[in-house]
This record gives sequence, C-alpha cells and structure tokens, in this order.
Amino acid sequence: MQLISIKTTGQISLLAFIAMFVAACNTTPAKKAEPTQVSQAVMPARIEIQEAVGFTIVEESFIDDAVRLDYDRALDLLEQERYAEGIELLKTVATAAPNVSAPRIDLGIAFHRNGDLEAAEIQLKEALAINPSHPVALNELGIVYRKTARFPEARQSYQAALNVYPGFHYARRNLAVLCDLYLADLDCAVSNYEAYMATIDSDDEAEMWLKNARFRSGQVE
Repeated sequence: MQLISIKTTGQISLLAFIAMFVAACNTTPAKKAEPTQVSQAVMPARIEIQEAVGFTIVEESFIDDAVRLDYDRALDLLEQERYAEGIELLKTVATAAPNVSAPRIDLGIAFHRNGDLEAAEIQLKEALAINPSHPVALNELGIVYRKTARFPEARQSYQAALNVYPGFHYARRNLAVLCDLYLADLDCAVSNYEAYMATIDSDDEAEMWLKNARFRSGQVE
C-alpha cells in the first residue's frame, strides 16, 4: 500500500467525472487487492480554495496499488459511457476505500447519468457523510433533488455548495435556474444569474434567461 492523495477539482466540467489519484512514484509491482483490504484515512479531507482557479478537495488515504488502478479503469469506463461496467468497478473501489468520498461521488454521478436517481442519491449522501462540505457532492445532490421535485431541498443543497465556495459557477447556475423555473423566486434568479455571469467568459443561454427574468421581475435593462 501507499499513501494516496485524491484530489477533486471544482473547475472541470461536471459532464466528466470528478476525481483522480495523484501518487508519488512507486516501483513496487501492483498486486491484486484482497477482499478484506480496506483503506485507512490518515487525515480528514481538506478544502483548498484558489480564487483564480476554483477549489480542490484533498483526501489522503493508504490504498493498495490495485485499487488505484481499478479506480483509474473505472473512470475510463465512465468516460466511454460504459456505465454498468464502470459502476460495478467503482463499487469495489468504494468498498476498498471506505473513508474516501471521491469514489462515491463518481458513483453518484454515474448512477445519475445511467438514469438511477435513487441510487445516485444514496451514493452522494454516503459521500457527504464522509465529507459533509464537499461542494461537488452538494451540487450533484441538488440536481437529484430538483429532478425528483424536492425543490426546497435542492435550493438548500446548492446553497450549501456555494457557502463552501461562492465562485462555484455550476452550483450558481443551477440555483438560478431552480429559483427561476421551479420556485418562482425572481429576485433569487436574477441575483444568481448575475453572480454566475460574473464568473464565466460567456453563456448565451444564461444571458437570455437573465434578461427574461429581469423583464418578468420588472427590472429595467
């Protein structure tokens, strides 16, 4: 086993999967992990905020080389949209790394993409039980809540993600749309559309939504 840092960045597309292993050089050949092997977290997850580039969640744990390779393979499968295979492999990784939230977030996203919102919610909540302030998990759970018509819960989850990192533009956009289309809270919609637009270069669709929300709320351009 070796000490692995698992980093999740808040600047990648959420259409992709969100974590990667970063390890020091290790010349020991990888061995097949035994079913009883588990990781032991050596320190709590920490959130590193970089205003210019976003945030990074760092989790460190002792993980077998074979588990790390399985994780990389699982992410490759998910990127190829081979969800069933990727999910099964990620389940083994999550079992082998019970104190790490990243594989569970990936599972949540994978189940979501595969149309199983109930399973996605379970995995995201398990990730948040490990790391309650993980912005990506909170944002993804907000999407699940919105798609299952639990709009106040979605708002709370998006806002929790933004409380951790106010510049998290995916969560900001999601909150703006939720307030606009599902909660009929135009003040919330306008303020969050504006905050979102301030964090990105351009988004023609969101700019149109902002103009529409301003018009409906009686605001003058």
